[in-house]
Amino acid sequence: MRREKSPGLKILWVWTLGTAAILVASVVRTRMHDMETIMNNQEQAPKQNQNITASRSVLTDETVLPESDREIAKELK
Repeated sequence: MRREKSPGLKILWVWTLGTAAILVASVVRTRMHDMETIMNNQEQAPKQNQNITASRSVLTDETVLPESDREIAKELK
C-alpha cells in the first residue's frame, strides 16, 4: 500500500485551502469595513444633531386639529 499522496493531489489540496483562506479573508475584511462605516455614522449622527439644534430657531406648530383628529392622534401615540 502506498502511503504517499501524488503531487497532483497535494497541489489540489493547497489550491483548495488557499482559495478558502482568500475567500474567508475577503469576507472578514468586508465585514470589518461595514462595521467601521456603521460606527462612523453613529458617531457623526449626534454631532450633526447638536449642530442642527444649535443653529435652528424655535419653530411652533400652529395647526389646529378638529376633535376627531385629536382623538386619532392620541390613539396613534
